[in-house]
Amino acid sequence: MNKKLKIKKGKLIVFSAPSGSGKTTIVHHLLSQNELNLAFSISATSREIRGKELDGKDYYFISAKKFKKLINKNKFIEYEEVYTNNFYGTLKKEVKRLRKEGKNVIFDIDVIGGLNIKKQFTKKTLAIFVKPPSLEEMERRLRNRKTDSEEKIIERLAKAEREMSFAKDFDVILINDDLEKAKKEAFNVVSKFLSN
Repeated sequence: MNKKLKIKKGKLIVFSAPSGSGKTTIVHHLLSQNELNLAFSISATSREIRGKELDGKDYYFISAKKFKKLINKNKFIEYEEVYTNNFYGTLKKEVKRLRKEGKNVIFDIDVIGGLNIKKQFTKKTLAIFVKPPSLEEMERRLRNRKTDSEEKIIERLAKAEREMSFAKDFDVILINDDLEKAKKEAFNVVSKFLSN
């Protein structure tokens, strides 16, 4: 990591995965590596704030009604209604702002959203799918978080099974069975992409 990297600017790094796979932890690790020149793309969502999340830092929390208005005004690069009236999306102005600052933009987003960004910015995007070692391990992680109801956990597990089928459409599949190893692998893959 000491070797000086020649990093290009304005590239997009997408991290997608089922909930509980560890992608957010890996993304935070990469953001702390200053030589990668990364900036986090804050997604917009209509869901409730969870735990210690902050508006404008973790997400832009907006109402479902306002979210729908922004969709109609074509303000998103991508968006999805993940659950009924529960939207997630990437605002065009957010990505434009970060690229204007000369940063490479890193995304921690839904699988379908990640593939939509890859489709629109094919050459500028590296799409990484973070896979938990197993659905059982993922369920254990979700339960240990203690942020979701039993109903929500069951909903997330069903969604995870569907999302796993999209892993093959990503540039890289990163299996997170050992967090330290996954962080190193992610750093190597991302720095190689940013250097080319």
